[in-house]
Amino acid sequence: MATSRRPGSGPATTAPESLLALKRRARRINKALAEKYPYAHAELDFRNPFELVVATVLSAQTTDVLVNQVTKILFARYPDARAMSEADPAELEAILQPTGFFRAKTKSVLALSTRLVDEYDGVVPGRLEDLVTLPGVGRKTANVVLGNAFGVPGITVDTHFGRLARRFGWTTSEDPVQVEFDVAELFEPKDWTMLSHRVVFHGRRVCHSRKPACGACPVANWCPSYGLGETDPVKAAKLLKYELAPGSESLLERLLAETHRAAEIRMESQRRLP
Repeated sequence: MATSRRPGSGPATTAPESLLALKRRARRINKALAEKYPYAHAELDFRNPFELVVATVLSAQTTDVLVNQVTKILFARYPDARAMSEADPAELEAILQPTGFFRAKTKSVLALSTRLVDEYDGVVPGRLEDLVTLPGVGRKTANVVLGNAFGVPGITVDTHFGRLARRFGWTTSEDPVQVEFDVAELFEPKDWTMLSHRVVFHGRRVCHSRKPACGACPVANWCPSYGLGETDPVKAAKLLKYELAPGSESLLERLLAETHRAAEIRMESQRRLP
């Protein structure tokens, strides 16, 4: 059952919060999210660093579900950087069209693949300073690749992460790089990658942009923004999405029982969608 509290109680006070208190509260939120989403993972499907960097570039302004559908076709035809660098632009555009901004994305993945072939022998580099020089790759994409393909800790500040970091009071900045630096001060590096997954999971399922489900939120006790959304537990529960949504209990049970297969279970559930 979700924890609830009265608006104005807990951390939402007028007294300034010390850095130590902020760290403690932030880490309590992370612990609660870890308990809520033990199956949190990267929701872009990939088998190697090249697939992940391309998929992340394609994920701009669209959904991971749609990107996964497109990359399944894309990587079957162009499995590595060399093959993609030699692709016909018109054929690439036709494949990428469902993702939106497909002409710009086609140019990006062609340029990215060509740079990888020319400067890195077709291999995705494992350092942030190299990754951010690649066409279409910024700090967010670089941290996604480092954290999930190379095991190098990184904080991924996408739209969901930035929104929740501000709601949690971890930062006041709208700048993704500053958000990354502010949040990094609150957590140990070993926690950065999984923290990113958990916060994004929470943003997609509970703490929505327009109407967060505050009454069904597992971190309500430590959130200074409690009350922005629906606080009635019954009404809030109806706002939950994906495996937390009403009627998805069996999917949630599978994810909780087989956390090591979470990505596979997610893909199976998506294939069943009409």
